[in-house]
Amino acid sequence: MTNVMCPECAAQIEIGGDVVAGEIVQCPECGVELEVLSTAPLTVDLAPEVEEDWGE
Repeated sequence: MTNVMCPECAAQIEIGGDVVAGEIVQCPECGVELEVLSTAPLTVDLAPEVEEDWGE
């Protein structure tokens, strides 16, 4: 387990060692979705908003 800080609410989040880059995790304090940017060192940032694809 590794602790990282939520960029939205500054809470300490405990993340298991089996995460991979690109995985989405949720902050248990504020509920925001975070994307794992790298695993060594473990860094997270706000996950990009999913935009609708209208088939254009």
